[in-house]
Amino acid sequence: MPLTDAQWARIEPLLPDRTPKRGGRWRGHREVIDVIAYTFQTGTQWMHLPEKYGNWRGGLGGLHHRPC
Repeated sequence: MPLTDAQWARIEPLLPDRTPKRGGRWRGHREVIDVIAYTFQTGTQWMHLPEKYGNWRGGLGGLHHRPC
């Protein structure tokens, strides 16, 4: 379930600037948080994400390898 606007309003100020320091396109923080919440809530694997979240091998697929 995606974040509500009220939930997002509490989280957004805590996140770093969206401007990429290097690399290609950057997805919005809200979309990334929604995907993380979805995988946590459903227990699904990255490769089984619904199409609405994009290709799991793309920008979101590598999230589990990035340090927090």
